[in-house]
Amino acid sequence: MKILTKIATLLIVVASLVGCRTSNTSSTTSGLPKAPDYSDTTQWYISDRHAAADVFYVISTETGDYQLPDGTTCHYADTYRDSTRLPMRGEMLGVDTLISGKLNYYSPYYRQCSLQSFENDSLSEARFPVALDDARRAFKYYLEHLNDGRPFVLAGFSQGARIILELMREMDDQTLGRMIAAYAIGCSITPEMVHDNPHIVAAQRADDTGVTICYNSVRDTSCAIMGKGNAIAINPANWRTDATPATFMTEPTPLLPIDQQKKETLTVQLDPVSRLLLVKGYKTTDYVLPLIGKEGCYHSREIWLYRQQLRDNITLRARQKLSHRL
Repeated sequence: MKILTKIATLLIVVASLVGCRTSNTSSTTSGLPKAPDYSDTTQWYISDRHAAADVFYVISTETGDYQLPDGTTCHYADTYRDSTRLPMRGEMLGVDTLISGKLNYYSPYYRQCSLQSFENDSLSEARFPVALDDARRAFKYYLEHLNDGRPFVLAGFSQGARIILELMREMDDQTLGRMIAAYAIGCSITPEMVHDNPHIVAAQRADDTGVTICYNSVRDTSCAIMGKGNAIAINPANWRTDATPATFMTEPTPLLPIDQQKKETLTVQLDPVSRLLLVKGYKTTDYVLPLIGKEGCYHSREIWLYRQQLRDNITLRARQKLSHRL
């Protein structure tokens, strides 16, 4: 458990990056950073455990707007720039530690959109294609050079969740057949998205495969910043899609060492109308996302709170998928 005390920045947008500078920059004069080369090992975080299955994880938003030496504001992470790489690596390491278990883990650096890009839909729609194109190229490289035909879990959080849904849309049947499950955590999946993307199949229980897992946690429905009205949702505390509540105990925050926290007893229930997870018993003063956050929205905790359940469930679904291949 000691390693958990070293990942206090886990799954938190690093607002302090705004205005951050470094001499190690590869940005072009247009303000768009150099595209990552995925044949370069520095553009990956990889844990090769010689397992029979993989996790391919796309990180969330860890980048804020920052100024280039010429005064241009950059709205994308520079994957060759130390100041934007460090928080991205923090999330990669944290998620690998928390949920991948004994599976291999692959996570690409990519030119993710900055937090400010999500202040309104028009900005995010205009900037998202750069991030998606990087992830698309990374996934293609992974399949051709790193995966070696193994079954894989496709996972992403927030901006990363939106990306993996697009990667799913573009999968051929052979690739889709190797997908253990897609964990699209902390995002919105509307009925229109499901209609347009037949590869999105809602998970119904703990061990079905080839399915999509999605959820968004709030104190009450007024606190939601995304996910309200989702077409699909499942409760990761009991892997039910109805309103059956689940109670468990956990350390509430990644911001403090485990041994300095008291466990809190949380009751999590899926609201059948909004498709949001209603979390009761969270007493700790919570981190609120800058710019877009609301108090009582537990977006930044979507992996941390359910880390043990996610780890166990990924292992279970992988085992189920592998058993069908024998």
